[in-house]
Amino acid sequence: MLGDVLRHFREEAGMTQEALAFEAGVDRTYISQLERNKKSPTVDVLFRLCDAMGIKASELIVRVEDKR
Repeated sequence: MLGDVLRHFREEAGMTQEALAFEAGVDRTYISQLERNKKSPTVDVLFRLCDAMGIKASELIVRVEDKR
């Protein structure tokens, strides 16, 4: 579920996986794994991703909760 929400916010921010990865300091393949729900981010990485997209981590978490 997190992957779908992450992809939504990334696309809404007009970012590619590569751009998000660069801004958050992670590998692009890691973003792909997150979006396919193959990996789960640490809290630190979650905050870095959200900062890079210009959203609050709580916004992303609320969306994930709503999808459950």
